[in-house]
Parts: sequence; C-alpha cells; structure tokens
Amino acid sequence: MASQYKPIEILFKHADGIDISMDVYLSPSASSQSPAPILLWWHGGGVSPHHLRAPANHNITFVSADYRLAPQFRLPTILSDCADAIKFLHSDQFKKATEGRADPTRVILSGSSAGGWLSLLCGYVIGFDEAGVPKPPSVQGVVPIYPITDLEDPFWNTTQRPVKYMNRVVAYEEVQPFLDPNDPESRIASSALDSPRAIFYSYMVQEALLADLLLSSTNIPPTTFSVARYLKALSSPNKMSVPPTYIVHGDKDLKVPVEQSRNIVEALKDLQKTHVDVEYEYEELPGLDHLFDREPKSQMENMYTFIQNVFNSQ
Repeated sequence: MASQYKPIEILFKHADGIDISMDVYLSPSASSQSPAPILLWWHGGGVSPHHLRAPANHNITFVSADYRLAPQFRLPTILSDCADAIKFLHSDQFKKATEGRADPTRVILSGSSAGGWLSLLCGYVIGFDEAGVPKPPSVQGVVPIYPITDLEDPFWNTTQRPVKYMNRVVAYEEVQPFLDPNDPESRIASSALDSPRAIFYSYMVQEALLADLLLSSTNIPPTTFSVARYLKALSSPNKMSVPPTYIVHGDKDLKVPVEQSRNIVEALKDLQKTHVDVEYEYEELPGLDHLFDREPKSQMENMYTFIQNVFNSQ
C-alpha cells in the first residue's frame, strides 16, 4: 500500500554523523493560499495505512519524523531530536520543500507506544528543563496511541521470562549488538518493525531494562518523565501546558499495559474538575492488542474527528 504514496523526504538534522529525516505527505487539496494543518508523528517502526490515507481523506499534512534511538542515545538526546523536528516545521527550508502547502501554525503531535510518550512529553513540555534541552514550540494538540507514560510502572521494572506474548526467552546473543552503545550499525535514527532490531523491544521488557536504557549516566530520575505525576503536580494548568488531548488504547495490550493510559486519564479527569480549559477524550477499545491501528481496515474515525475539531477551533 505504501507504494501508492510518495512522501517528500527532508533532512532536518545531522548529528553524531547521523542523518535525521522526516517524510512529509501533503494533502492533495492543499495550496500555498490554503495550507493544510500538520499531524507530526513519531513512529514505533513505521506508519499505518490510515496515516497514508489521512492527507486525502482529512486534508492533513502528515509528517513522520525520525529520532536517534536508545540505548545508543539517551532520552535527552531523543527529546532534542523531537524538539528540533517541531522547530523545523517553522523553518524556511520546510516551507520551501512543501511549497507553503503545510501550515506550521496548526500542529498536533502524535505517535504510538514510545512515540506516543514522546508526543506527550513534547506537547506537555515535560522533562526538558531537567534534561537540559531547549523547549519546543507550543502545539495545538496531542494524540498518543497506546503510549508508554510512566517508567516507574512495575511492568517496566519486573523481569518477565518469557514475556506474555512470546513462547520463548530472547537470548542475549540475539540483541547484543543493539545493547552496545558503541556499535556503529546500531547508532541509527529509524528501525522498521520487521528489522532484526525489532526483537530488542521484547528483550527490554523481558529484562526490565527500559529506564536504564533511556537514562543510564544522565543522573535524571525516571519520575521526571512520568506524565501522570506531572499532571498531578500542576497548580494552574492552561492550554499551553495541557493542550487538547486524545488518547486511545486497547484493553488487551500486552506490550504497553492499558494502565499506562488510564493513569494519565485519571490525572486529566482530576484537573478537569477544577479547570474547565483541560480538554481531553479517551477511547479504550475492548479486546484489542498493541498495533491494532496497523490493520488496513482501521480508520481511526474518532481520532481524526478529534483532530479536525481541534484544528477547526483554532
């Protein structure tokens, strides 16, 4: 299906000898006089069919941005790549490459799994001061799909041999190159779901390594990047600190437990009781596992309705 859609590939950053790019899918109905708003996506190995259909179906500029991957690069570096992707949308280079057909004044962040977490961290601006990373420009909304949200959850800190969704233990030898911070082949900014590196996620869950792989040697505590903890600590939230948020998660997710989303929804609900400008929607889908939206038949209608409503309200 992807062969039907040809993106504009733009190099937006070069660091540590690595080209960091974004793929831009323009709306066929957008023009320089009427540019389409932007959905900026951080992927967990690729994009879904509904993303590729979104420019034509919803008049959206869909942008899939790369970032340097852990553990060769720690979370502060990853956040800097994500912030630079948002900033790049406002650059003359982006405007020239897209012929002015994308509107950088209307941006919603999205992503799945780890990418969903990155969209929340960037949209809510969580952990940037502690990481020593300049804050990204503000955005109009955040749309995480089955996101990781809390490194302190027991799911990430309890060994599972094997993990529930596999019938075997992943051997160290299978992932050794990907654990080596100095392995030149592992210092990359993207990885496909069908690549040899894909097994690394299961090994990380199996050995309870997530926080260590992201934060080792940074001296930053994992609680810094807990989304629910951040929301609970807010005293006077506003639309700048808590942009409109749509979250969707399957209740049978074996790779990112649904409690990760439920926790931040409860925090948002508590904020909404006292602050009317906290806007969110949560959709919990019964019986669905991780990557449910990768199915060709998945339309994600409610998500795109939310996105359109946010853009139309600007």
